[in-house]
Amino acid sequence: MDNTSSMMNYLFSRLPKHVGIIPDGNRRWAVRQGKGKEEGYECGLEPGLELYKLCRELGIPELTFYGFTHDNTKRPAIQKHAFQQACVKAVQMLADHDASLLVVGNHTSGSFPKELLPFINRKSFGQGGIKVNFLVNYDWQWDLYQASQSQLASGGNSRQLASTIASYDVSRVDLIVRWGGRRRLSGFLPVQSVYADFYVLDDYWPDFRPEQFIEALRWYEEQDVTLGG
Repeated sequence: MDNTSSMMNYLFSRLPKHVGIIPDGNRRWAVRQGKGKEEGYECGLEPGLELYKLCRELGIPELTFYGFTHDNTKRPAIQKHAFQQACVKAVQMLADHDASLLVVGNHTSGSFPKELLPFINRKSFGQGGIKVNFLVNYDWQWDLYQASQSQLASGGNSRQLASTIASYDVSRVDLIVRWGGRRRLSGFLPVQSVYADFYVLDDYWPDFRPEQFIEALRWYEEQDVTLGG
């Protein structure tokens, strides 16, 4: 039995219902491999598919990947095109599996890949089951702006905030796992992440190994989840 199979047999006492993934370090990985920075993005596709399969096998009901932000579009054109196409391929790959897919981001912007427009409303593929969300051309200010407009229209009932943001169909995040060593959220779903536990790996995303995620889940088990209570 290999190491990953052994860890999969570990019985978790508590699993997160929703895991957020920040797959960082693609460009640094590419440079370390002697490649152009833009080549690192496509090398993150297989790790994403592997992680999806792992979550499905474990029974984690929701998974959100950080694709790219509005701020990322300020990068050189060759990199911008590369991460846009990597997001398109990632969503198309998962459309061949059992998943309920949703792409969240400013889809009225020219930076939003037109191939992903069919996914701005949740669509189920295969047997559905696990909810998989992609943040594509995502901007937290854009997300909250939708809520502010709704609040103004409704007279300012703040308790309706979570149901009026642009990402309303994404549930509260329990655990965020970030590859690449950075200790920041980078604008990742600010409303849903308000009580999320945050686990950081120094390894770059293209070097993903299943045992890294298993260790993050074990760490999560040990956290005291009070939600402020």
